Amino acid sequence: MAAIGIIGRDGRMGQAIAAAIEASEHTLAGGVDRGEDVAGLADRSDALIDFSAPQALEGNLHAAIGAGVPLLIGTTGLEEGHHRAIDEAARAVPVLQTGNTSLGVTMLAKLVREAAGALGPAWDIEIVEMHHRRKVDAPSGTALLLGEAAADARGIDLSENAERGRDGHTGARAEGAIGFVALRGGTVAGEHSVILAGENERIVLSHVAEDRALFARGALTGTAWLIGREPGRYGMEDVLGL
Repeated sequence: MAAIGIIGRDGRMGQAIAAAIEASEHTLAGGVDRGEDVAGLADRSDALIDFSAPQALEGNLHAAIGAGVPLLIGTTGLEEGHHRAIDEAARAVPVLQTGNTSLGVTMLAKLVREAAGALGPAWDIEIVEMHHRRKVDAPSGTALLLGEAAADARGIDLSENAERGRDGHTGARAEGAIGFVALRGGTVAGEHSVILAGENERIVLSHVAEDRALFARGALTGTAWLIGREPGRYGMEDVLGL
């Protein structure tokens, strides 16, 4: 049993995680939101879960390091500088950063990696995602996670091979490109499809999130796994032993 603190307590995911903790063997150490004392929460927690905002990440990492506690980061919209800060923090404490805490999405990423690597660049890859109308970042963290899985399997840099928007006369599709389409509307918790299109055939690998609670359960599973690990940077695939 562990005492787990939530950074981003008042958000949708923060509330879902609090409910998941209360239904588990673990205890809720407390929660903070914007402008509140993260360091104090870290001091009374065995682990922290961060679903806040990119601009708060640096302070959250410092709080985890100061208290010597592991941190799971589910915040999306992170940029290159954020990832450098995570790498630095992971030298001191165990950090699990992911674009999606779903165990199903973690398995989907493995399947995408295997398919993309085996089929090669002659098969075009398009990633389609849909989320609720209030989501502010696009493509979603999960879509980028799936894109990275495909790019890694093909030994290419996603940032140099991603196509994130098409409008007007775009010309022919570049071979090896990984396309992204982001849809927003309603109350969709999350839907992702990876389309591998070859000559006269297609493979579609999909995941549908029916309730936000599944992400909360995954975050709790990942956080519990992280406790007691050596300092380092981990992902959900480590939790599943993939």
